Amino acid sequence: MNKKQLSISLSKLKPLKNFKVQLEQYQTEGELASEIIWKAYQDGNIEKKSVTDLGCGSGILGVGALLLNAKKAYFVDIDEEAIKICKENVKEYKNSECLNILISSFNKEVDTVLMNPPFGVQNRKADKEFLLKAFEIGKHIYSIHKIESKSFIEKISQENGFVVKEIIERDFRINKIYKFHKKQKYEVKIGVWHIEKNR
Repeated sequence: MNKKQLSISLSKLKPLKNFKVQLEQYQTEGELASEIIWKAYQDGNIEKKSVTDLGCGSGILGVGALLLNAKKAYFVDIDEEAIKICKENVKEYKNSECLNILISSFNKEVDTVLMNPPFGVQNRKADKEFLLKAFEIGKHIYSIHKIESKSFIEKISQENGFVVKEIIERDFRINKIYKFHKKQKYEVKIGVWHIEKNR
């Protein structure tokens, strides 16, 4: 499977329908998801590796890993409705496990953590909770954050024995899904962080 085929496959997955503002849920588009997964795959952190999709939503990042031969994928989300959709998207994969729990309750160590956490706009420091859990359970982390979080992520990574290997800057498109959205579409400057555990 190449990157284009991966993007097409991910775009066909069942998406979330009811977005919950308190959880800062936004759909990760197939093209961006495939770019993240493909990068992790090229880095040697997907194939035959165990992965966790934290705050998985529809499961698009974890499914991408499974499509590229991840050994095992865990999908974790507090939202029961999201987990139901995720289960539909992964039903053909026996090496997947969907867990409707708080991320703080997940304690399995994995090779790679994939996540598009809350930006911390509605609930301040919500992204910090995700990062701390990722540091606890993973060796490699691929995570989406607002680009202005650079210094914060650099600092928290160092404090937890990790190093920022790379930041890929992109535009993240957000469609009008919440009442406070005034435009049909928004473009948010984001970075895709690859963070690695110090050896």
